[in-house]
Amino acid sequence: MQTLRLLFRYAPIKIIALAAALVVAPRLANAEALLLVEADTGKVLEAQNATYPWYPASVTKLMTAYVTLKAVKEGKLSLDTLVTVSPTAAAQSPSKMGYRPGTQLTVDNALKMMLVKSANDMAVVLAEGVGGSIDGFSAMMNETAQKLGMTQTSYVNPNGLPADGQITSARDLAILARAIIRDLPEYEECVHIPSSRYGRRVVQNFNRLIGRYPGADGFKTGFICASGYNLVASATRNGKRLIAVVLGASSGQMRGVRAIQMLDRGFNGNQLGWLKAPLGNVEQLVPVDATPPNLRDDMCGGKRHRPASDDDEETVAGGEGETTGGTLLAGLQAPALKPSEILAAAPAPSEPVVVYTGPTRTGAALIAAVAADADAQTPPKRRGKKAHVAAGKEAKSTTRTAARADSKSDSKGDTGAKAGAKRDAKVSDAKPAAAHHAASKHESGAKAAEKPASEAASKPAKPKAAAKPKSDGKPAPKDG
Repeated sequence: MQTLRLLFRYAPIKIIALAAALVVAPRLANAEALLLVEADTGKVLEAQNATYPWYPASVTKLMTAYVTLKAVKEGKLSLDTLVTVSPTAAAQSPSKMGYRPGTQLTVDNALKMMLVKSANDMAVVLAEGVGGSIDGFSAMMNETAQKLGMTQTSYVNPNGLPADGQITSARDLAILARAIIRDLPEYEECVHIPSSRYGRRVVQNFNRLIGRYPGADGFKTGFICASGYNLVASATRNGKRLIAVVLGASSGQMRGVRAIQMLDRGFNGNQLGWLKAPLGNVEQLVPVDATPPNLRDDMCGGKRHRPASDDDEETVAGGEGETTGGTLLAGLQAPALKPSEILAAAPAPSEPVVVYTGPTRTGAALIAAVAADADAQTPPKRRGKKAHVAAGKEAKSTTRTAARADSKSDSKGDTGAKAGAKRDAKVSDAKPAAAHHAASKHESGAKAAEKPASEAASKPAKPKAAAKPKSDGKPAPKDG
């Protein structure tokens, strides 16, 4: 005690202030926020750091979809309304569709591209189409968040790319997910599309629970270096729907594992839940006043140079920390699959949802539109640079050879012409056998004279094979 008195008596003011801040400020137990709630009642089944502020990354697009679909439901626009790719939209970082400015497509197709591929350019297209500008739409997002009771959330852009002031929490994301289920049931298909097809490209939903985990039916993933891997997921079994929120997972695989673990416990009754005090309703969770944790060094520091993308195929070796969510009678049942095994399985067969540019089309017109998009994705065959240079050299060589031959012929003048005429006359007067012999000899001489040029023309350099287009799932650094 005496030591503490001496420390505070002689320690610099800055040290004292820092010590006080460490005592007063809330500390994050670990770099993950987890939350499990019942969709219909909002009852909290599990919560860990659930009210700690967090960077949302691409789960921001859930609010973009909510505001857009509310505008559709209120008649301010329709799913068939055409929206245009602006230079601002086209300039967004990946993940994106990559359309040129001026390209038009429907609200419906833009929504599907945004939610399945996590396309940042489509989020801006929708924001500008609904709110006039990114700032105008962000104001609509923030107004909607306040109305829903998302007291820890603020938005700066519609796609979740890194920006100061773009903050949320697991609590607020669960509130938003419940609002989508409650307020937009007729459009809910958008948040659980297994895959989409644009032209020749098929994109699988980054939410790997869809098509793999029994009953999975939503919502969205997200990742930036500062946030870690985020996921808002939902699943329904026997009429019971649960919402799981995972923020700050170490990989795309681990966020899926965490969600499955919570959902399993929720559906299986969580037999040990009676040991915990009731957590109340999601809206009753008390927000924590703190700065969001920045996980950049953990996620992207050192040798972990990751693209800012949801397209993460990293697996968790050995399924560390996994549980199957089995009941107390699990010994009498067939062993359940581990979460990592569920995520590694092939998704259930499904037909990709077709998306396309241009106005709404059906029947033959739709087939033609899809074919046109596919043709636009096929790059024209181009010879490599070396082959192009070699071909140029060959052409020059052939031209020079021909020029030399012409020059020699011209220099002989009339004398050469008269000699040729006399030779032709002799050949024509000679016997057939002699004529045939002379003609053969003349042809051989002509072929010998033309040999350098003909060989050069007949042996062009082999052009390089056309470069293969980059895989749509592995673009340059991007965000999702």
